[in-house]
Amino acid sequence: MSKLGDLGARLHRGEVGYDFIGNRKIWYGLSILITITAIVALAVRGLNMGIEFQGGAVFTTPKSDVSVSQAQDYAEEASGHDAIVQKLGNGSLRIQVGGLDTAQSDKVRTELAKDLNVPEDKIAAELVGPSWGEQIATKAWTGLGVFMILVVIYLAIAFEWRMAVAALVALIHDLTITVGIYSLVGFEVTVGTVIGLLTILGYSLYDTVVVFDSLKEQTKDITKQTRYTYSELANRSINGTLVRSINTTVVALLPVAGLLFIGGGVLGAGMLNDISLSLFVGLAAGAYSSIFIATPLVADLKEREPAIKALKKRIMTKRASAAAKGESAEDADGLSMDAAEAAVVGPRTGRRGRTEERRG
Repeated sequence: MSKLGDLGARLHRGEVGYDFIGNRKIWYGLSILITITAIVALAVRGLNMGIEFQGGAVFTTPKSDVSVSQAQDYAEEASGHDAIVQKLGNGSLRIQVGGLDTAQSDKVRTELAKDLNVPEDKIAAELVGPSWGEQIATKAWTGLGVFMILVVIYLAIAFEWRMAVAALVALIHDLTITVGIYSLVGFEVTVGTVIGLLTILGYSLYDTVVVFDSLKEQTKDITKQTRYTYSELANRSINGTLVRSINTTVVALLPVAGLLFIGGGVLGAGMLNDISLSLFVGLAAGAYSSIFIATPLVADLKEREPAIKALKKRIMTKRASAAAKGESAEDADGLSMDAAEAAVVGPRTGRRGRTEERRG
């Protein structure tokens, strides 16, 4: 067995572990700081919206030796607006200029043909109206709202409402961070970005549901034992699924990282950045939130229940009593486990027990 596999097995058995729940205030503080940074970036810098949302024209030229920066200067000089230029794989240029109407688009096309020294009829021009972008944005918000509602309903039925609330908070956390990153790096927000944002919602929930399922199983009949508090079982659930979460996240991130850093960075296919950045950040944020946000939040909400609060008080009292008698933590846990087994299994008064009693 590999070292990682051996670690995963030991984590699953509870032989080793990290106190994620005990340090939850650190994770909450870190998440709040990142979220505030994202919100401030959105308020100050805003988003670099593509022409699909603000309207404009897209010009695709034949193969050209003109550099991207020079083509950008030509386009901005001809249009009077900011331009975004991308060099495509076949050597052609894709030039986006926002805020142009049909007459302005024809004029810019003529000027670009002269500057780039290519035939005007070889430059393809596509005009996009802002109303189309508004429709896309409205449908995206509608889809996001419907998705959130369905997720909350499903998790409330499959698990409980506290887990549904925690998962919803984690989703909002992931989306806010992803959009904030777009604002900070200045990547263009296109239809591909919207698709990426909607895609990461499912990925963000994946690890969360895995941990929740383990937690649900471990906390079944929790009040019938006095060995573990709810937070301790939540911590065991995180540690038990930790290696699985890491493996699935890394496997998912590798191809997305290839799209982002190799496709968009090295090869210069800038259009890949639209969707790959949202997927990359969303996958990483989703793995983080399922471990450091969603599950600790469930533990906080559950331990407000009177029954769970009373259980924790009994466990703490028993451990304090054992410590006062000089017993080790293992002895205290052993006594607690005996009590838990008695509560779950019931008194051992079967046929064998009566036979031994008569022999006595």
